[in-house]
Amino acid sequence: MPAPPASASTVPSHLVILCHPEAHSFNAAVAARYCDTVAECGQKAILRDLYAMRFDPVLRSEERPGTRGFCQSPHVAYEMSMLAAADVIVFVYPIWFGLPPAMLKGYVDRVLGSNFSYTEVRQRNVKSKFAGAHLLSFTSSGNPQLWLEEQGQWQSLIAVLDRFLHRVFSLGSSEHVHFSPITDMLSEQFFQQYMAEVVQAATKSCAIATEAHDRNIALRS
Repeated sequence: MPAPPASASTVPSHLVILCHPEAHSFNAAVAARYCDTVAECGQKAILRDLYAMRFDPVLRSEERPGTRGFCQSPHVAYEMSMLAAADVIVFVYPIWFGLPPAMLKGYVDRVLGSNFSYTEVRQRNVKSKFAGAHLLSFTSSGNPQLWLEEQGQWQSLIAVLDRFLHRVFSLGSSEHVHFSPITDMLSEQFFQQYMAEVVQAATKSCAIATEAHDRNIALRS
């Protein structure tokens, strides 16, 4: 395992967390285009492909903060070190049954929540190692977003993941970009249009990261 990145990088850092089982999926294309755009802006993008990594989403008893015998695994500690260095945290995932894939929820459980007990969360006594970071989510679904809204799935997803993470971990800001419907019949025209939206969102994130970089280093120290 390579050495963890320095927490005080000279350039803003974006941690891109991709969660899709297909190596050549639309989501993978989104993550790649985002990373390329960040590099073109002179900033650093680190891609964590959870399926390619074979990330284990199962939270074990000894990993639960606040329990007797708590022990943070080296793998989780490494992931946390990258989160601590990130000015922008990017989630890229499909919406399945109104929720992100189980592997991404496992990443939240095992990594993002590895330092805090439920009591600390309730009492808002969480000193987040990635406080002040900008949270950007890219999602896709086979069904139109309007249909998701009619089922109440869209509102639930935003409340459970985006808003909760924003508040609990004292993130600086959050944004959600959704693409739908994404099917095997997606035309090249719409694909390129969606990629242009990724570039736009990435460029905006780079501007946010530039403003927040020095502040985040001071906030987390």
